Amino acid sequence: MVSLIPLRSKDFSAFIENPVFLSAVTSLIFAQLLKAVIVLLKSTKKSAKEIVSTLLWKTGGMPSSHSSLVTALATSVGFKEGLGSTIFIVTLCLALIVIRDSMGVRRSAGLQARALNLLGKEVSDRLNVPYHQVKEIQGHAPLEVLVGALLGILIAAAFALL
Repeated sequence: MVSLIPLRSKDFSAFIENPVFLSAVTSLIFAQLLKAVIVLLKSTKKSAKEIVSTLLWKTGGMPSSHSSLVTALATSVGFKEGLGSTIFIVTLCLALIVIRDSMGVRRSAGLQARALNLLGKEVSDRLNVPYHQVKEIQGHAPLEVLVGALLGILIAAAFALL
């Protein structure tokens, strides 16, 4: 199979060493680690499986890793390319869309799913009718988004300035 884009080791190294990439990925990982630590501190009986799940897959909670990633991305691009650059404007708009979605649509969908599951359980219990719960996708509260965004800005600034 012939690759349309030849992968050279120097190109891959440049990608991996890029401060924009590094700050975005670092902020995502750090936010997920903080989220797992907070879950551990809040609950006395968390299994290793739940902690790993929080580290790798869990959405929602403090801090928002989505907000952390997109603000780190926009901030890094702002430092590297300038606030007047087209790519900064694109990353800023992307960040605003992701943040708005996490607090708005995803949060509302999660709250509706929770209400539906409570109603379904009650009907199932009262009428002995089987009910299969729907997935409760968690969005974020404004404070979770704010902390994630601040984390992303700080990590991006550290990569740009240190």
